[in-house]
Parts: sequence; C-alpha cells; structure tokens
Amino acid sequence: MRQAGLFLLLLIIYLVTVLGNILIVVLVVAEQRLHTPMSFLLGNLSSLETFYSSTILPRLLASLLTGHRTISAHGCVAQFYFFAAFATTECYLLAVMSYDRCLAICQPLLYASLMTWKVCLQLVAGSWLLRLLVSMELTYFLPQLQFCGPRTIDHFCDFTPLLELACGHTSTVTLLAFIFGFLDVVFPLLFTLASYVCIIAAILRIPSNVGRQKAFSTCSSHLTIVTVFYGSLFVVYVLPRTALLWQLSKVFSFFYTVLTPLVNPLIYSLRNREVRGALRKGLQKALASTQTLEFALDRGVEAVPL
Repeated sequence: MRQAGLFLLLLIIYLVTVLGNILIVVLVVAEQRLHTPMSFLLGNLSSLETFYSSTILPRLLASLLTGHRTISAHGCVAQFYFFAAFATTECYLLAVMSYDRCLAICQPLLYASLMTWKVCLQLVAGSWLLRLLVSMELTYFLPQLQFCGPRTIDHFCDFTPLLELACGHTSTVTLLAFIFGFLDVVFPLLFTLASYVCIIAAILRIPSNVGRQKAFSTCSSHLTIVTVFYGSLFVVYVLPRTALLWQLSKVFSFFYTVLTPLVNPLIYSLRNREVRGALRKGLQKALASTQTLEFALDRGVEAVPL
C-alpha cells in the first residue's frame, strides 16, 4: 500500500513536471512577445528539465511498479551519463541566463546590440555541447573500474555511490571528477555570482524604490532557481558524510533531481510577468475556442429537423 502511494505520488510529480515544462516551451514558441533572448533561454531550460527528470523518474517508477530493483552496470553508467550531462547543461544555462540579466540591468541601452540572437544561440549551443564533452570523459573511465562487495546503491546511479562500490585504485577517476566538477559546477557558479554582484550594484544605484523593485523583479525568478539548485548541490556533494547529514543529503538529492524540475515552471509562471500574461492569453483563447465550439454544436443540434 505504501509502495502504491509512493508510485502514485511520483507519477503525478513526473506528469506535472513534463506537462508544465512542455507548456512553457509551447508558450515561448507560440507567443510573439516571448520571442526574446531571455524567453528563448527559459524555453531551453524547460526542455532541459523535461529530459533531466526523465533520466531518473521513469526507471524509478518502473521499479516501484514491477518490484524489479536491479539495474545492469552498463545501464547504471548510462543513467549517470545522462544525469551528469543534463546537470552540467543546467549549470551553464543558469550562468548564461544570469549573464543575460546582467546585461539587461547593467547595460539596458546596449542590451539589444550585446545580446543578439546570434550570441544567444552560440551561448545555448555551447551549454549543450559542453555537457557532451565533459560527461563523456567520466563515463569512459567508470566502466573500467572493478566493482566488488555488496552492489547496492541507496538512491540512483550518481558518481559518489558508484565510486563507493569500486575496489582498487580510483584516484584517476576522482582527480578527473574534481577537475570536471570545477569546470561544470564551480566555474558556472562563480560566473553566476559575479553577474549578480554586478546586478545588485546596478540596482542599488537606481534612485527610486519603484525602479529598484522593477529591476529586481526581472531576475527574481532566476535567482530563486539558482538558490534552490546550487543549495541542494551543496548539501549533497559538499557537506561531510555523517550519519545525520547522509540522510539529509538523500532528501536534498531527491529534491534537486525530482522536485527542482517540478518547481521551475511553477516559479517562472508565478513570478514572471510575461509568462503569466502569455499563459493567461493562451487560456482565454482556449476558453473562447471551447465556447465557440459549444455554440456551433448547439446551433447544429437546433438546426436538425424533427
């Protein structure tokens, strides 16, 4: 009964995550006023979140449904590859979005000439391509490790659980993980923090309270997502592995792998004025189309002779 309840909960979370993020992608494509670099970046982030959640949840749902909780070594490495690749892409995309907000607030008059569509496409393409190159290195070395002892992973196929199952020398893989961890996580985080230092300094120079609130509202959604994402990563991968913190890290690991893709569309739909307006307009169009269809059907029924 408990397992059935967990399956139903995760299924609802997965469906809402996928539908919510696809809805944002559809809005960005269909709504003319969302054809901006920031909305394009948001559409890419929503696409990424759909793929990101699909690396973990479908396999977990299948395990809960069938009771089959084993995964092959190659399947585990493949899951880690896609998980690490999409997590890396998210780090770079969040950094690109912070750069976009920095230009919009610090250089508003030059924004259109600095953040052109060509520059935006290059930054997005670089974010997606870097994850292929970086994650491929680790997944090349991981299958070469020898695994011994109880081959049990407490959560999903992440790097640390896989490394703990390995016996023998793991220094090369650990060194590579440290180097790529800096390139994938620390460097984008430092870039994001530097962008927000410039943003905060620019906002504080605005004389009016209304102007400061308006400027901050343009990046509040992104700042919320950055805080949630990197805060969860810090708890999972940086804090020491004591018994209490190990249980806490599992909770936060579940949060950033399952719940973060769910809350991203909610945060942007609730806090972003343009997305809210496009969503409201889309719902009004859908409602008007439904009413028109019902009216046409009613008239058609009335027109049928007895």
